[in-house]
Amino acid sequence: MKLNVKKTIYVGLAFLMISMFWQTYDSIITKILIDKFGLNQMWSGLVMALDNLLALILIPVFGALSDRSNHKRGRRTPFIIIGTVIAAFAFMALTYSDNVQESKIEAAQTSIVEDYQDIYKSGDTLSVQEWQSITTSIDNEWNQLLNDGIISQERYNETIDDIHKYRTGLNEVEIIDEDEIFADNEISEHELNLLKVLFNQHANKRAWIVTTQAPGTFIVFILTLFVALLAMSSFRSPAVSLMPDVTVKPLRSKANAIINLMGSLGAVLALATIMIFGLDRFSYVDYSPAFISIGILMLVILGIFLWKVKEPELVAEKVAKDVKLDLVEEDEDHETMTDEEKELSKSKRIALILILVSVTLWFFGYNAVTTKISDYAPNVLEMGYAIPIYIAHGSALLAFIPIGILATRIGRKKTILIGIVLLTFSFGSVYFLTPETSFFMYFIFGLTGIAWATINVNSYPMVVQLAKGSDVGKYTGYYYTFSMGAQIITPVFSGFLMDLFGTRRILFPYAALFVAAAFVTMSFVKHGDIRVDKRGSIIENFDVDMD
Repeated sequence: MKLNVKKTIYVGLAFLMISMFWQTYDSIITKILIDKFGLNQMWSGLVMALDNLLALILIPVFGALSDRSNHKRGRRTPFIIIGTVIAAFAFMALTYSDNVQESKIEAAQTSIVEDYQDIYKSGDTLSVQEWQSITTSIDNEWNQLLNDGIISQERYNETIDDIHKYRTGLNEVEIIDEDEIFADNEISEHELNLLKVLFNQHANKRAWIVTTQAPGTFIVFILTLFVALLAMSSFRSPAVSLMPDVTVKPLRSKANAIINLMGSLGAVLALATIMIFGLDRFSYVDYSPAFISIGILMLVILGIFLWKVKEPELVAEKVAKDVKLDLVEEDEDHETMTDEEKELSKSKRIALILILVSVTLWFFGYNAVTTKISDYAPNVLEMGYAIPIYIAHGSALLAFIPIGILATRIGRKKTILIGIVLLTFSFGSVYFLTPETSFFMYFIFGLTGIAWATINVNSYPMVVQLAKGSDVGKYTGYYYTFSMGAQIITPVFSGFLMDLFGTRRILFPYAALFVAAAFVTMSFVKHGDIRVDKRGSIIENFDVDMD
């Protein structure tokens, strides 16, 4: 019984497209919402949670629809075709709203883009006189908005007050006194940080004024984004279901490892595209190359998928293997079981609940970081976000096989606990980084990739290990319900806290706290592990047919 690696790789092209889209989405959309449309952290998090909300609702719906499909191309392929085509063109169409909004910002006689380029792209520390010019420009813009009747006196007072307050977290508020900063004709490192915070708060609030004056572009952007997300949700479940449809049960774990590798490759490809066009560090850039390139790549990969994956033939081969290897009886026996026989014991129910709570907790931490890192890295650490994420995916790719070996030697639970400790340390240490020490981010995110792979590869199998026969689908639903529920809430909640405390720096302590809490719940899990096998060679664990 050998796994057809080539076939599995071609089937995994659907996952490659999905990961490529979502990595680009997470990397770019947050920055556009905050920088160009002026949304705060909480509201940008709410928009970023929309995809998970749609997935939570639509994954079961389209999964059931594909189950009932009898199309000549197969049950899953038609959904993959339609979803990919619509998503790719909708994603490319986001270019229009993005460019129009930036044009509106420039046409509104703001100095946001010009000042931003002076501050962040000059490569040199600005002189006191240049900073005085920028802060004077900020004051003049808000005075002009007040004089023109665009904002009220009350709104003006609130805005100026917010712009001139620098919150370091935990309700510690420092007033940005420009006269004091410029008094000695020198700017210290701390004062420089205050001035950059002042400018960023001004730029965000000024962009929001532009958005509210002519909200049509924002509405078009959100509607186009909604179409793309709806299309992606429509084929996510069919794509997930395709691998089990064409792979016999004993080989699905190995096939799933390859699928995970394909997904990581898709994310790496997206990050490489963003880096090639230099879109990972600065704000107020033209994101058209990324939107268009990823959209075209999705269509090209879809073409290769359709060329190589003939779903009806592969399903027929799998059914024939099931009969030949006598693998059909398992599901048939399950059908004859009573409800009591299918019911989990009390200890196993408790284990299932604890695992699902753990899944919720670590997704609360991890997804908050992945959603906000493209905003955090440039604004707090003054570095690009693509390379750290690239390193994280690369380290995860290298770690998949060692993690699999480790789990067979010490068990899934212990392996996950090791990953939790590593991820907590990684997230917690980022809080102490500054622009001067930001290079440590590369090492930390290398550990993050390994830690997340350690947790993610073993957690889903622990859930379905508790399932019996055809209940695997139901337990898969449990897993995705809890993981996506966390991903819906955490971008909004973490954004709310960042707005409340007035600092982005709360992000990583927030993430570390939730991941650490998962260690507690996971420690009490008593079921769902594998029987540890300390015998046999490493090669036997990954016996695949490379022909």
